[in-house]
Amino acid sequence: MKTNEIIYELRTKSGLSQDELAGKVFVTRQAVSRWETGETVPNTETLKLLSNLFNVSINTLLGSPQKLICQCCGMPLEDEIIGRNKDGTLNEEYCKWCYADGTYTYSDMDDLIEVCIPHMASQGFTEEQTRDYMKQLLPTLNYWKKYEKLGDNGEFEEFKRKLIEEINNLNIEGMPKLEKLNALVGSYVNLEYTLPSGAKVKFLNDNTTYLGNQLESELVEGLCFGVLANMDFILVCTYEADGKNPELILYKKR
Repeated sequence: MKTNEIIYELRTKSGLSQDELAGKVFVTRQAVSRWETGETVPNTETLKLLSNLFNVSINTLLGSPQKLICQCCGMPLEDEIIGRNKDGTLNEEYCKWCYADGTYTYSDMDDLIEVCIPHMASQGFTEEQTRDYMKQLLPTLNYWKKYEKLGDNGEFEEFKRKLIEEINNLNIEGMPKLEKLNALVGSYVNLEYTLPSGAKVKFLNDNTTYLGNQLESELVEGLCFGVLANMDFILVCTYEADGKNPELILYKKR
């Protein structure tokens, strides 16, 4: 689709008139009309406003002229998995797993590779193939080329270290020692729990990236502990294969 068709489709799907859209991005109705007839294209600043308004990338607004990939892990980027800056706008260089709310979540290539191995195994790659491929790919991506410039002097890694220590100090029976926390998008781990009252509830935001991990129970075969956390809370649950029969063990404000 062309830019004019995309803007028209997004506007009508959102139930906005040309006047209403114009007011939201600070242009005239005539400017919106010219976009939709293909006479003109929004300028860069207006494209940013449209991207934020419709929750799509600028690349999508322009008809996807580029094949975007995450400049940290190499994953192909679709609008649904693009990372966000601190102000909520999309950052079209990174995925949600590598860049969350303005924070880069990986500082070690080997850690990133270990996280990618099981995902690529599901696509038919062996561990050796994945490791070799990632070791060749990652150094060519902008994040790793600029890591020293983009890094936060180890502040995020120190935050994770303290968070891991805090979780281990909970001494939850049957849960092995937590060694690592990985970036996990809410929609992939937002299980629904049944409260004592019988009400069902989810505690996470599908669009937010959290830190977490899965640990096999030391006491019950086939049972896993799920650990999720951020600056505000720690959540620990148990579940069986494929997330079945989830049970909330702990939800603690920090």
